[in-house]
Amino acid sequence: MKPLYQYPFTPKHFSVGPHRLSYVDEGKGPTVVMVHGNPSWSYLYRNLIAELQKEYRCIAPDHLGCGFSNKPQDYPYRLQNHIDNLERLLDYLQVERCVLVVHDWGGAIGMGWAGNHPERVAGLVVLNTAAFFLPRIPFQIALCRWPVLGALLVRGFNGFARPAISMAVNTKMDRQVAAGFLAPYNSWANRIAVHRFVQDIPMHRNHPSRLTLSRVESSLAKLADKPMLICWGGKDFCFNEQFYDEWRRRFPKARACYFPDAGHYVLEDAFAEIIDEIDPFLRCCHGHEE
Repeated sequence: MKPLYQYPFTPKHFSVGPHRLSYVDEGKGPTVVMVHGNPSWSYLYRNLIAELQKEYRCIAPDHLGCGFSNKPQDYPYRLQNHIDNLERLLDYLQVERCVLVVHDWGGAIGMGWAGNHPERVAGLVVLNTAAFFLPRIPFQIALCRWPVLGALLVRGFNGFARPAISMAVNTKMDRQVAAGFLAPYNSWANRIAVHRFVQDIPMHRNHPSRLTLSRVESSLAKLADKPMLICWGGKDFCFNEQFYDEWRRRFPKARACYFPDAGHYVLEDAFAEIIDEIDPFLRCCHGHEE
């Protein structure tokens, strides 16, 4: 793929077994690691990277199957695989301490890593995500999990990534920005991870990723003393106020910023307001290190 509009970064690559995982590593200074969800990729963080790279080292991986990473058709694509891949990457990049930014599936993945390595976490930025189980799934997402029909919708008709460019924002996306979100998912084969992420939502006790999510949830207690900033879009049809309230219950000391007119892609709808919050938060986390 050619470089995309508003994505002026040269991706680097890391081997995960026989597969190639792509990541952005820009800037110098204290490290900020940004973990995306589904159906986005590191493109979600393009503006944040551009803003922070003058003072911080910004790392944003594309999960295997996403963005510029390889999209193997026979890979498990389970939560634990993504956590393990993030750990391997951060070890390879010698990240000893970082502020972690998480969104959507990035919450469970990033917190899965953070809960295993709380000593390496300087702070946490939470954006419309979850790292715990709540018995709620919107019908639009549940439909994409149905046998046969789900694959046809998600992989055949792009019925998950494409609707997200309108459903995940409250302000209409610029056409080129929308194209950037969709670019990696332009065929049946390239939408493999988009579908697998939907299938990996552990809604029942016997789901293969339910135990992994339970471990992630249990590990959140190890992060209770970490500085946390919550920036939440109030018009999220998936991660609604129930999830927001649960984060606030678990982390009562967190600074919580609620943007009632922002959608799931809260960085698209409320970037100016969020950067005003993130900048002093990062300085505080860095000062805390000193």
